[in-house]
Amino acid sequence: MKIAMLAPIAWRTPPRHYGPWELVTHLLTEALVARGIDVTLFATLDSLTAGTLDGVVPAPYSEDPSIDAKVWEYRHLAHVFEQAGQFDLIHNQADFPAHAFARLVDTPLVTTIHGFSSDRILPMYQPFQDRVHYVAISDADRHPALRYAATIHHGIPLDDFAFDPQGSDDLLFFGRIHPDKGAEEAIAAARASARRLHLYGIVQDQGYYERAVAPALGGGAGVTWHGAVGGAERVAALGRARALLHLINFDEPFGLSVVEAMACGTPVIANRRGAMPELIEHGVTGFLVENVDQAVEAIERVDDLDRAACRRQVEERFSVERMADEYAALYRRIIG
Repeated sequence: MKIAMLAPIAWRTPPRHYGPWELVTHLLTEALVARGIDVTLFATLDSLTAGTLDGVVPAPYSEDPSIDAKVWEYRHLAHVFEQAGQFDLIHNQADFPAHAFARLVDTPLVTTIHGFSSDRILPMYQPFQDRVHYVAISDADRHPALRYAATIHHGIPLDDFAFDPQGSDDLLFFGRIHPDKGAEEAIAAARASARRLHLYGIVQDQGYYERAVAPALGGGAGVTWHGAVGGAERVAALGRARALLHLINFDEPFGLSVVEAMACGTPVIANRRGAMPELIEHGVTGFLVENVDQAVEAIERVDDLDRAACRRQVEERFSVERMADEYAALYRRIIG
């Protein structure tokens, strides 16, 4: 079985810090290669893989301003589809532009939809569903107008996330600094509970950062923004918390940080939206809430939870091995 894995080019695969689509692409690619599957990763030329790396894009457009996103994205796609006949299947992780090439080749195409943003993208999905096999990353993210080959939850490498049985009294926010992700609500909940809050993530909305986050920093207020982190520092931050506050203001399609925190033993307090009920077992691995007031109540109830149970749930449901097995089974079903 020869698979062409088509990565996005916004960030390196794997990303240095931020880049959830690229991270999932990397994790799946490496797990498939470890199973003996022949995978060629089409990604930026600075990417890393145990499989075969192929590509034409010199660097990620989010890191190198000389890379024009639209120009290089289509150069990237052309490079992949010109070689389509060499592969048994193309797995597209790079959203709908690849569908423009779908009917020009005979090779089966799988697209993982990393979050269905709005009905505005349907014209590049609905007309191609007779040709492209769609995978949802949660049942909550399925669109009623589309047919899906499967729902496959993301998985993470458990060995990369050390279990912290103690945590601390501090609270954690881990995500983009953007209204969708609820940094402002996390700050309000932390202040109401009189606990310190550590925020990690890239600033995606500068105006929101200046309005909702910056005024809360410093001055003994107990709120600290650390920016984006990776590696050991990321794992340590995820584990040394009383709880992760994920008070989102949108229908989150999955939420890698939620699973990563639980892998480290940190319970998650999340708004009951999107995929959160699929990831969090209320009263066992965290709490599903409707507003900041309920989040504050949940913060005080965290001592009732077993951090080891959070880890066990991730081991049982969200391992990278399980994700790779499900994708490999899907490939075999499609290829026949």
